[in-house]
Amino acid sequence: MPSCDTLRQEIERLQRQYSLRELVVSDPSHGTTQIERGGKSLSLFCANDYLGLSRHPAVLDAVLLALQKFGIGAGASRLLSGNSSLYTRLESDLARLKATESALVFSTGYMANLGALGALIAPDDLILADRLSHASLIEGARHAKGRFRLYPHQAMDQLKKELEKRKPTQKAFILTEGIFSMEGEIAPLPALLTLAEQYDATIYLDDAHATGVLGPKGEGTCAHFGLRSPRILQMGTLSKAIGGLGGFLAADDTTVQYLVNKARTLIYTTALPPALLAAAIAALAVIRSDDGPRQRLWHNTTYFLTQVRQLGFDVGATQTPIVPIFVGDSETTLRFSRKLLEAGFYVPAIRPPTVPPGTSRLRISLMADHTQSEMDRLLSTLQAVGRTLRLI
Repeated sequence: MPSCDTLRQEIERLQRQYSLRELVVSDPSHGTTQIERGGKSLSLFCANDYLGLSRHPAVLDAVLLALQKFGIGAGASRLLSGNSSLYTRLESDLARLKATESALVFSTGYMANLGALGALIAPDDLILADRLSHASLIEGARHAKGRFRLYPHQAMDQLKKELEKRKPTQKAFILTEGIFSMEGEIAPLPALLTLAEQYDATIYLDDAHATGVLGPKGEGTCAHFGLRSPRILQMGTLSKAIGGLGGFLAADDTTVQYLVNKARTLIYTTALPPALLAAAIAALAVIRSDDGPRQRLWHNTTYFLTQVRQLGFDVGATQTPIVPIFVGDSETTLRFSRKLLEAGFYVPAIRPPTVPPGTSRLRISLMADHTQSEMDRLLSTLQAVGRTLRLI
């Protein structure tokens, strides 16, 4: 273990580079769009609870019933006694949502990526990941110990060249997010699938931010593009639009059965609390039966993107409720975020190593529950602060 002096020096280095993180107490306040953070009431514009389901009455009722019936904890791993009937129901619902034969629930999305990629990829397999993929995808790829390479963000020509260089005996995996969590861009899945079919590759699709958001019924990126293919493995989370906690992989029966026996992050982890499983089941039922929250989310997205672009901010190519405001350097980005805090808005500064150097940004997340009044007040404050910092 490094000495305390070494640790302090690293903390000081991070502070000098405006990259030091701190934990600040953040408690829910009124509804899903207000929090108490650091003793101050703030409008929340960074949560991934896109549909507001974390506090939906049907979801809360399901949690209370599960607590009364099952208690708080599962008490064991899934392969021992922790695999309650709620898992069976939830996995059936997830497979239905994703139009696959089966699904397998993990404790988190991070654990799903580490466990699935670690189990499915052999040491000699080729792993090609979009360079802006989520950290859990990158760590999962490294953990798998295949021949790992990053390709430039959404650069199909470069990806094709890498696939062409593959050894005939190598299996190939293409890793991408469905909605990129820091850019808000939607992956070019049709083009990726064309390459996968041409070069006999498998697509591992991290649909964490697309599940419940994209598609006619919130099915995700595949449904958004009208695609179905056995070459696409669909990973997702229960912690974004579904509003709870957990991760999953939706695939064919054989792949799921294999992962039950080989995915170490499933085998050696205590099962999720039953109340969280019940919450996810109830949230999926709301997604299936009530399109209102998703319609409000997309109404808010269209409105806010139009307005923020008219103000002159650089928001990149986002098409989704994730709206990055690109600033560049970490110091200015932190100043921007702190000015918003002073005005009553929580919009975090995203800095390296979460994003590449020189691309620090604010990351705004829109929710179905945001009112036009809340959005207009944020837009007005963004304009004022942006002018002060000479960003617009």
